[in-house]
Amino acid sequence: MSVGLDRAQEIAARVGKFVRETVVHYEKDPRLGRHGPSEELVAELRSKARAAGVLTPHILADGQHLSQRETAVVLIASGLSPLGPVAVNTASPDEGNMFLLGAIASPGMKQRFLSPLVDGSSRSAFFMTEPAEDGGAGSDPSMMRTTCRLDGNHWVVNGRKAFITGAAGAKVGIIMAKSDDGACMFLVDLPDPAIRIERVLDTIDSSMPGGHSIVAIDNLRVPADQMLGMKGEGFKYAQIRLSPARLSHCMRWLGGCVRAHEIATAYACKRHAFGKPLIDHEGVGFMLADNLIDLRQAESMIDWCAGVLDTGSLGTVESSMTKVAVSEALMRIADRCVQVMGGTGVSGDTIVEQMFREIRAFRIYDGPSEVHRWSLAKKIKRDFAQANPA
Repeated sequence: MSVGLDRAQEIAARVGKFVRETVVHYEKDPRLGRHGPSEELVAELRSKARAAGVLTPHILADGQHLSQRETAVVLIASGLSPLGPVAVNTASPDEGNMFLLGAIASPGMKQRFLSPLVDGSSRSAFFMTEPAEDGGAGSDPSMMRTTCRLDGNHWVVNGRKAFITGAAGAKVGIIMAKSDDGACMFLVDLPDPAIRIERVLDTIDSSMPGGHSIVAIDNLRVPADQMLGMKGEGFKYAQIRLSPARLSHCMRWLGGCVRAHEIATAYACKRHAFGKPLIDHEGVGFMLADNLIDLRQAESMIDWCAGVLDTGSLGTVESSMTKVAVSEALMRIADRCVQVMGGTGVSGDTIVEQMFREIRAFRIYDGPSEVHRWSLAKKIKRDFAQANPA
């Protein structure tokens, strides 16, 4: 094991201990709702994480970001509870936004917008996806309808966004809009009267603070010096964020499935039926055996993709492959855990039921499997044509 991974294992051990010994006890807290934990609960959890020395563990005291392979070890540990990533500040969309700002933002922007995210005092939102009824951008970002135009020393932004995670309660926003020269990104302080939450959607998942909102942007004026990066480079910056963000989702929810498997295993070993423990019935024991196989394969895929990203590659192909493989493996694991536990598995008595819901949503978030497969198929065709010119 490299020195870096030794360091990551030590951090992950502390994070895992904190999640298991502290965060788990909040999983039935009444401040948890359909749209995630309340702001009060988020602040309380982060205060405890700060005191335990595990807040924002993937970013070191000197501002250095752990490598992707190191980050994987830490984020898997943070995901052992649905509340874990929120508590230790490794949750989406903040973790991905911190990564993007660390890579692209100017020193002044980092001080103003990144620092409060790293210290856990602020949450953020990434405004990219748009409503289907508007004909806007979803899996196809080229369909973006939100516009921006330069007016003196300000950009004026208009449009609507959809499924904006954490918009309710966020203090930092990254907004994507299309200019005559291409896509642009802007950093904004939230709340802003020109950015209006039309409604917070009721979705199948419930772990992310603020839920997922439909947002209207009406003549938002953004100072020109708050453009993130260069004009027209927004889609390139989006890939810098999205490839590692897909992988981070895999990391966190792998941790959740590790815990769900632990709970299902304990149930199967203690629960008896027809004269013996459930695990001694092949129908149950084999499901848990298949879980172990899928857990190991998911971990291997994450480590492989993280290694590619650590070379400096955008890793779009690798992250697509990993997102499909891992999300579908984790869905199988969560489904088996529910099945092993029967009626208890579909109740709220354990986190198994929630993990099933969260993983089902993950198969869609950051691109459904079908879109990633379509992208990979295009690459296969392109590679064949290059290898076999007419």
